[in-house]
Amino acid sequence: MTPEGRLAAAIELLEACAREPRRPADAIAAEYFRARRYIGGGDRRAVSDLAWGVLRQQLRLAWHLGEEASPRGLALAHLTLVETRRPADVRKLFGGGRFAPAPLSAAEDRLLERLAGRELVAPDMPEGPRLNLPDWALPGLRARFGGTLAAEAAAMERPAPLDLRANTLKNGRDHARGALAREGLLAEPTAFSPVGLRLPGRTPITGSAAYKAGLVEVQDEGSQLIAALVAPAPGMRVADLCAGAGGKTLALAALMGNSGRVTACDVNAPRLEGASKRLRRAGVHNAETHLLTPGDRWAKRRAGSFDRVLVDAPCTGSGTWRRNPDARNRTTRSDLEELTAKQGEILAMGAQLVRPGGSLIYATCSLLPEEDEAQVDAFLHQRQDFRAVPLAEAWARAGLSGEAPGPGPHLLLSPARHGTDGFFCAVLDRMA
Repeated sequence: MTPEGRLAAAIELLEACAREPRRPADAIAAEYFRARRYIGGGDRRAVSDLAWGVLRQQLRLAWHLGEEASPRGLALAHLTLVETRRPADVRKLFGGGRFAPAPLSAAEDRLLERLAGRELVAPDMPEGPRLNLPDWALPGLRARFGGTLAAEAAAMERPAPLDLRANTLKNGRDHARGALAREGLLAEPTAFSPVGLRLPGRTPITGSAAYKAGLVEVQDEGSQLIAALVAPAPGMRVADLCAGAGGKTLALAALMGNSGRVTACDVNAPRLEGASKRLRRAGVHNAETHLLTPGDRWAKRRAGSFDRVLVDAPCTGSGTWRRNPDARNRTTRSDLEELTAKQGEILAMGAQLVRPGGSLIYATCSLLPEEDEAQVDAFLHQRQDFRAVPLAEAWARAGLSGEAPGPGPHLLLSPARHGTDGFFCAVLDRMA
């Protein structure tokens, strides 16, 4: 593809995202490229890089553009403000040839001239676009980080690395690292997770022999630590109440040495089917899946029967914005309000499943206190038969070495401080 053709494809992809603003951009991109298999790997990456570059800076670009923030306008602004191309070079890309975007209109040409020479981060920008954070999330993030918010915001702009979890059911981290190295994939051990490996971002992994053999799974180091804090032991009964595609279920099964029983629950049937496939590839034999449906009596029938219950609650995903930059653009204050209500309901359901003497583990991939400490505090106010386990105690119970990453009282990970996605985790013991 020519540079003009790549730009035209990126604008098409951005237009597809604009038509479905509530749908994740990576799902739209996968569908877009499946319908265009003639686009080669190098061109696909170039198109994706341009589209994702726009999505990563969309809040700032839209501030510059105002009412002109169409996909074409955003692409034009990205070329000018992010890639700092000269107006003449931008006009050439919008050449109007067979595979090129249509030539700039008179209004777009005036916009180009207005943007030329301006800085992406302008001195008169409001705090939201200046930090590349949505306005609705600013109060919670300010409360969370205070004077370090700018550093955290900058870390959320940088591309994330690729973290892997070595599957201990098929040897350990050293074995997996060696297998990757033989394929030219040089991974480094993660700082906190004893089974984590890290590769540079965008490293292709799913086609590797090590991945196909189930030696490694893609999982952020922070997510690995949440599974570790569940502290499951062989022979236990464990429920993963919001299992999704099964990443933490896999980790829990490995920690249990394929002994006992892990029940992966979710309301989404396709996600559970995906989890089943991953479990088979990883050699997991002690896990089952259960689809939660309206009116389902599964939880009531199993009340008080689990040693550990993990509630990896649905959330805004604000801790993953460096990995999913479009999420900061498509999530709203009303989403936060709906999610916090749902989180409380799921916590209550999870508590019913925990046996006396067992543990309820509440986790999110959010950095917002409304979804994290506020949920735990409200739960403990209602359920005085539970107590919060201090982070240092939970860390030691999980057999993790060294000091816990932070003073607690709960686990809080962030991109700037720990190099992981943003995660929250609280361990809550039910009184015996």
